[in-house]
Amino acid sequence: MKYINANKVLPDKLIMEIQKYVQGETLYIPKQETKYQKWGTSSGARKMLDRRNEAIRNSFYRGSSIGQLAEEYFLSTETIKKIVYSHKK
Repeated sequence: MKYINANKVLPDKLIMEIQKYVQGETLYIPKQETKYQKWGTSSGARKMLDRRNEAIRNSFYRGSSIGQLAEEYFLSTETIKKIVYSHKK
């Protein structure tokens, strides 16, 4: 997490107001919910995992065993079970 000195980005009047509540401490200001992106959205990782999980489900429904899928995808059998038994289709 990168820190920015408030003096560089906020007006003096706002800094004085904030100092009524906290001084000399690190303060985290979260993004607005409308600006928040879910994990993997911007990097494409979410889509990649969704495609992988769909391929795992398809293989399972075509007859591949949990153990075979775990070896093929280098995942634990418990992770494969979570993927194939989830209701997402």
